[in-house]
Amino acid sequence: MRRLKTIIPVAGIWLLILSAVSLYVAMQALSDIRPAEDYEDIGVLTFQPYDILPVQVQNTGASSRDRRMNPTKTVYMVYYRATDGSGYKWSSEAFSKDHGQRVVEAGETVERRVLRIPADGTYITVEPEQSAGSYTEGLRQKYITVLALAGAYVLLYGLGWCVLIFTKKSKRGSQVW
Repeated sequence: MRRLKTIIPVAGIWLLILSAVSLYVAMQALSDIRPAEDYEDIGVLTFQPYDILPVQVQNTGASSRDRRMNPTKTVYMVYYRATDGSGYKWSSEAFSKDHGQRVVEAGETVERRVLRIPADGTYITVEPEQSAGSYTEGLRQKYITVLALAGAYVLLYGLGWCVLIFTKKSKRGSQVW
């Protein structure tokens, strides 16, 4: 029971810190979302796999010591290119090297919508049923949800402390000396 009394406040503080960081990151990401008008819809293109390559990424799944000893890990990416010769490319993470190799050997095509950003000379690919509007709205909705959940926790944490302080003060005031 005593241990539980020390774990709960520490967990609450960690969740408060996580919520504050989430609020900051979500606000930054929300302000960085481009308006749908910035995208030029190229249309739905067919992509065919052509290669699988290992890529080093940050090891976020390991625990503390494992992460320090192995700060990066190798994942395998399957690379696709548009079959119409336009030069558009897309990549997807494979479950394993063998799985990626099977995908490349099978040569199954994938359809993706290409949204070009003329201001930067870059592009993104999204699911074929998405448009620039639905893509940006989906991003906006995701970040607003994070903002709402993190903000609610911060408010509830503050409200909990206010209630705790108020009840302690009222107990002190009602004691007769």
